[in-house]
Amino acid sequence: MSDVTGAPDPAFPLTRLRSVDLELADLDGAVDFYTEVWGLTLADRSADRVWLRATGDDPHVLALHRGPQSRIRSMTFRAADATDLKALLRRARDAGATLNAPVGDWDEHGAGRGFALGDRAGRTIRVVQGDARPSPLPFDPNRAERLAHVNFNSDDTMRDVAWFQAALGFDMTDRSKMMGFVRTNSDHHSIVIADAPVNTLNHVAFNLPGWEGVMKASGRMVDHGFTIGWGPGRHGPGDNVFTYFVDPHGFVVEHTAEVLQVDARYRVGGPEDWTWPPGRVDQWGLCPPKTDECKAAQLAIPFA
Repeated sequence: MSDVTGAPDPAFPLTRLRSVDLELADLDGAVDFYTEVWGLTLADRSADRVWLRATGDDPHVLALHRGPQSRIRSMTFRAADATDLKALLRRARDAGATLNAPVGDWDEHGAGRGFALGDRAGRTIRVVQGDARPSPLPFDPNRAERLAHVNFNSDDTMRDVAWFQAALGFDMTDRSKMMGFVRTNSDHHSIVIADAPVNTLNHVAFNLPGWEGVMKASGRMVDHGFTIGWGPGRHGPGDNVFTYFVDPHGFVVEHTAEVLQVDARYRVGGPEDWTWPPGRVDQWGLCPPKTDECKAAQLAIPFA
């Protein structure tokens, strides 16, 4: 059975990271990779856009756009039914957000009603409410059910952590030496913000039903000639099992499972809580160092 994760929490105006939009030159090649190898399912397409779903009830978790280069266009969060979108947008703008699109009906796969804004570093965040919720696909332990989190790089991590708290109602759950973790439901984190000299995408994580599914999905990648960029291992903050890969278009993507479930009683950790013995990079102590290719790719993808 699937583990139940990412439960909505009425304290948050947003309930889940629903999807990310990526731009790349080889649209057909990307569709082949994400359906035949990564394990998503085609939901809809037009000449220059493709929407791919996981096995859960999101209309899509990945939207691919044809463009001149690989970059991330946006990340989309679902608002709770009770959230006043206009009030949330005012809150975000009071916290310094720029308006990209006002509240209105969305003419895209999944539809719904929402808005788009830019954060202090120019990243586009979209918020949708009332989007389609299709019936889940048949359960498959080796394929993603939903998105787990987006990790992006920041030249001021604590500034961005504070912004997501003030603007969109996230809670901080942990701060390691290099990263800040914020949540918007029972998952330990929906966004991870990494210290870096650039404001780029680090990676996108897809949630599988359990750790064995992570192993088998990673084996499917290896069978198709992809080298593991980092993993397998178990993270400290969040406690989730992971493997990282670089896709054919330069994006770093993660298979993950078993993220820690938390509530308001969780004690926010600091860097002193997340230290390893020399040479160790995860809880298990078996994970090899990250490859140079993966490290470079985690800094290279700009935001549109």
